[in-house]
Amino acid sequence: MTIDAIGCQKEIVKLITQQNADYVIGLKKNQGNLYDEVEKLFSSGIATGFEGIAHSTYKTEETGHGRHEIRNYVMFSQIESRLNQDSIWSNFNSVGMVESVRLFNGETTVETRYFISSLESDAKQFGNSIRSHWGIENSLHWLLDVALREDDCRIRKDNAPHNFAILRHIAVNLLTQEKRVKRGIKNKQFLAAMDNKYLLSILALA
Repeated sequence: MTIDAIGCQKEIVKLITQQNADYVIGLKKNQGNLYDEVEKLFSSGIATGFEGIAHSTYKTEETGHGRHEIRNYVMFSQIESRLNQDSIWSNFNSVGMVESVRLFNGETTVETRYFISSLESDAKQFGNSIRSHWGIENSLHWLLDVALREDDCRIRKDNAPHNFAILRHIAVNLLTQEKRVKRGIKNKQFLAAMDNKYLLSILALA
């Protein structure tokens, strides 16, 4: 199971492992000490050429739409002695790093992300999990933008942006579940606005 950093919580990790599932979860600075420890661990490992650290690496390259992207994946296992015990969560077996190097229009950008995982040190499996997650995420974003014009939304005040984002996700999920009408999400949305009976049939799926 792959989850963004918002799901990096001990309770969520515990629930996942109770179902005998593995996890790869994004780590951001809101996790405080854990983020700092993982960042230092990778910085130290890279500086020493991973000497004495159980690790695996994986690399991918993609070219398309005028962009060339290189992703370097690194996983460290046997981390118990390298992180404080307070950082050890349920089935916490490894930490991962993704370094994305993008070349576009003559400019190069570098982005580094960190993850915690129950997987053993298998950078290729780690990389495939992350790529699959990003693929789903990008597909959903495209759908929300094209069908519900999310990027054009000018709602900015207080909790309103988050609340409307939830409503858009609910709408997409319900329209996707409706299989009777063989149309795209945007056309289903238009039909629901014009036909109250069809709208009620969609709402009944909630």
